[in-house]
Amino acid sequence: MELREEFIEQARQLTRNAEVLPNGLEELAAKLQHSADTNTPLRIKLGMDPTRPDLHLGHTVVMRKLREFQSLGHKIVLIVGGATAMIGDPSGKTDTRPALTKEQVEENAKTYFEQMSKVLDVSEAEVVNNADWLHKMSFTDLLKLASQITVAQMMTRDDFAKRYSEGRPIAIHEFFYPLMQAYDSVVVDSDIELGGTDQRFNTLLGRDIQSAYGKKYPQLVMMLPLLEGTDGIVKMSKTYPEHCISLTDNAKDMFGKLMSIPDTLITRYYSLLTDVSQEELLKMDKDIESGTVNPRDIKMQLAFTITEEYHGTAEANKAEQEFINVVSNKGIPEDIESVKIESEVNILDLLVNLGFVQSKGEAKRLIQGGGVKLDGEKVSDMTLAIKPDMNVILQAGKRKFAKLV
Repeated sequence: MELREEFIEQARQLTRNAEVLPNGLEELAAKLQHSADTNTPLRIKLGMDPTRPDLHLGHTVVMRKLREFQSLGHKIVLIVGGATAMIGDPSGKTDTRPALTKEQVEENAKTYFEQMSKVLDVSEAEVVNNADWLHKMSFTDLLKLASQITVAQMMTRDDFAKRYSEGRPIAIHEFFYPLMQAYDSVVVDSDIELGGTDQRFNTLLGRDIQSAYGKKYPQLVMMLPLLEGTDGIVKMSKTYPEHCISLTDNAKDMFGKLMSIPDTLITRYYSLLTDVSQEELLKMDKDIESGTVNPRDIKMQLAFTITEEYHGTAEANKAEQEFINVVSNKGIPEDIESVKIESEVNILDLLVNLGFVQSKGEAKRLIQGGGVKLDGEKVSDMTLAIKPDMNVILQAGKRKFAKLV
């Protein structure tokens, strides 16, 4: 097939920040061209295991790519992992993940689509639950599926190989996770599957299983980068809440967390989370490197752009002014919540009870880092007792305040 420039350019745009397997841009362009010539939209698959109730900015890297396909008229197929989430994806894990119950999966899934609708048009997507077919498979069906892959193939996965070499247990049911995800591709007849770079094995297996079940032109795989958390080191994950920016964060917290990323991540966040052009990114890098601009100013623009996308202009403006007042001008927010202290409470328990941290461990780390203050004075004593009627301002980190009365 002779590829036309229109579809080569489409493929070029779609592969920004992405790796397409197995044959890259040309095979994607061929699929796009065939889709247009036959007036058959491509079916773009994304599987989501609702193991936690909220999504974060890292998830939006893939979701934004789905939006690009959607804007070109292709069909987005969103698979809720009602069955796979009960196992848990072993990708990148050093231990077997605890299984979720059906009730936990359903509860976590409730807010997913509301959050996703901030990025793409969920109403135009095809939404399915893999429990509808995986839970109905007979033992014979399961054996047929399992016969399509060998143990040796499974052990090529880095995470399984590492656990095996270290003597860590690998439960048999974990082998079924990638098979189940791959079989989803057969059922929904996907043409392209999107996933993070940690999904390489799972998504490529989908191609093999589609071929085994008779699909003439199996799916392409599009790999998107994993976004680092605000520490700039570990990938963004709810496992590390102190470095995670959730879509459910209010505008003030989202803006403040974005301002806390290291300067080295500014253009990476711009590239993966906004529509800034490649030319603008190159100019930002050049300006930062040459010292002609203050990285903080570019970061302020980034924080505003992303906060505005998820909370609107008015809330983004308010969050920006709050940040300037509290952080840049060392001020205190005007709308501090008053908290009545009824009885003596340990500082660690209080931080957890107020929702300023997720655990006592996080509270200890925050205190050790000098991030907890009473009336501007750093707290260093982990056993500090907060008593009624102290009338002080408690500060946790740069953005969380409470007036203790």
